[in-house]
Amino acid sequence: MERAGKDLLIGEIKARFDKSTAAVFLDFKGMTVENVTKLRAEFRKAGVEYKVCKNTLVKHALKGTPFQKNLDDVLVGMTGIAWSYEDPSAAAKVVKAFRKEPAGEKLQIKAGLIEGSVLDAKGVEEQLAQMPGKNELRAMLLATLQAPLQKFVALLNAPAQNFAYLLSAKQDKG
Repeated sequence: MERAGKDLLIGEIKARFDKSTAAVFLDFKGMTVENVTKLRAEFRKAGVEYKVCKNTLVKHALKGTPFQKNLDDVLVGMTGIAWSYEDPSAAAKVVKAFRKEPAGEKLQIKAGLIEGSVLDAKGVEEQLAQMPGKNELRAMLLATLQAPLQKFVALLNAPAQNFAYLLSAKQDKG
């Protein structure tokens, strides 16, 4: 490959890291083409970009970043990278679900990146994959915003409700 072509690929990889919210490094050694195709389809459904990259190109793309040295031991062997752009946990959730299937037995997590921090394989599965997704966070925020209003409406209805109970008790008593 010519130097200009390599520089172009390095620029593309660097741009993906720059615009992503999280990335997961994977080792897919031993997987069949059918299983890798199935994994790619799952990534596409989740809005995750997946690409197999040469380790040296990734190392050049990560030069000058705070996690460059932490990934030197990770960038060995076959490396596939899954970039999440909107939902940081999307790639990790897809990988975790895929590994539970018989097709994903050979898929291994090497490391993960989020907010400039490097997570080991265990951290990706236990922390990143457990994070609530974008829609889950929206639902939690909405519930938090609605809770005070629901309590306020209940407090406003309480006197009328208590008066109705009083009238009902009076009627039953006498």
